[in-house]
Amino acid sequence: MVTGTLDRKQERIIAGIPPVSDFSGIYFYTINNKSNHELVMLLDSIIGLNDSVLSDWLNITPRTYRNYKQNTDVVLKGNVKEHIVLLLSLYKHGVEVFGNTADFEHWLTEKNRLLDNEAPYSFLTTVSGIKFIDNRLTALEYGENV
Repeated sequence: MVTGTLDRKQERIIAGIPPVSDFSGIYFYTINNKSNHELVMLLDSIIGLNDSVLSDWLNITPRTYRNYKQNTDVVLKGNVKEHIVLLLSLYKHGVEVFGNTADFEHWLTEKNRLLDNEAPYSFLTTVSGIKFIDNRLTALEYGENV
């Protein structure tokens, strides 16, 4: 699982999130899940990077992201919610591949010559970028250098 610091509700949420590659599963999970605030808080709990990085990935301001965290009745736009679900799914996969969040985040933040000397986290601002990095994680699982 992602981390030992999650409560049972958060563990159930992360367990129910489909893989990034399951496009229809992600779609239906996103539209059927009404726990917007819980998704934001789960993202904040799992990811050890600061609010500026997370807001950049979500294409919102840090202030908006902080407001999402503070407002328990937040209603997320569909694209922001989908992005959060995909990031959670990517993290779930990344921790499975690397064994823990710290090692996964280290890989995410280090420049990678096989990615045109970009750090993998720089691709996470778009849905296609998340899918690309998820594909790289799958390649790592099968022994490819990424």
